[in-house]
Amino acid sequence: MSLTDRGRALLSKIEVLRDLESRVRELMTAHIEKRPLWFPHDLLGPRPDQDPDRHVAELRRRAEGIPDPARAALSLNMLTEEGLPHFHRLLAVHLGDDSHWREWNNLWTAEEDRHGVILHDYIRDTRLVNQRRLEEMQFSYLQSGFDPDWDKDPYRVFVYTTLQERATQQSHSETGRLIGEYEPLLGEVLTNVATEEARHFSFYRTVFEEILARDPDQALHSAAQIMPSIEMPGHTMPGFRELADVIRRSGIYGPRDYLRIVQEQIRYWQIETLTGLNDLGRRAQEKIMGIPARLQRIAEHIETKSRAKTFSFDLVFNREFAME
Repeated sequence: MSLTDRGRALLSKIEVLRDLESRVRELMTAHIEKRPLWFPHDLLGPRPDQDPDRHVAELRRRAEGIPDPARAALSLNMLTEEGLPHFHRLLAVHLGDDSHWREWNNLWTAEEDRHGVILHDYIRDTRLVNQRRLEEMQFSYLQSGFDPDWDKDPYRVFVYTTLQERATQQSHSETGRLIGEYEPLLGEVLTNVATEEARHFSFYRTVFEEILARDPDQALHSAAQIMPSIEMPGHTMPGFRELADVIRRSGIYGPRDYLRIVQEQIRYWQIETLTGLNDLGRRAQEKIMGIPARLQRIAEHIETKSRAKTFSFDLVFNREFAME
């Protein structure tokens, strides 16, 4: 595709997004009506009749039994949430500053910001990990930036956010399930975060459903570029691959979970049954329908090669722990 053709395609996609503004307003209204608005202090702060110092001491006591793999997983979840400014920028590029999309982007950013805040506050107050090392990793991650290839295509942005929000929901939910056995309060915190990620996922998935209805050929072409694999926004942070391996081995999130997420969206968007497509759309449709088999092979390959391994992170006080 020539630069001129790409420019025309981008303009047509932006027009489709503008056509969706009234629908976005409806989705936002429904989102706000269903949303219980919570704040970190509501879940982590002391009761009005409780001494703040004793409250923090109690938090630390309760957190003592959280195993090191869960501490590593929680840290990765928190650092990923702290990278939100990059997503705000990527969305704002295409959604503009003079439409109802701006209101959604700002609302989404405000809601997501609390996720990083509450996890950061919990980790700091309980001394769950090496706080200085955590902050160094956060600084390095944000300084590295997040500049994916898909940021020039607004349709790809919505495919990515659909998949990424679903993956984040899974990661927080399963981390909460694992940690809740040792610290029910933190399990409750993560359940709240995961529930909100599910609402964001529903918004983005519905938006892409609307895009498919208006521009199926270009929408499928964009989806076919994203769905084979997504790089989580934290991939630039120090030690990401090792931390992600801990999360996989803990049963929190791994290749099979991503396979399941892709299959869910293929079914929901009814990609296999779409008709009336041009050559671009049909090729993309065929490619998308072949993606689950490829992801299945990748998952099997990783599982076959996986062996017991010992981990040690500066983040978790250099304590060694073994995982199957």
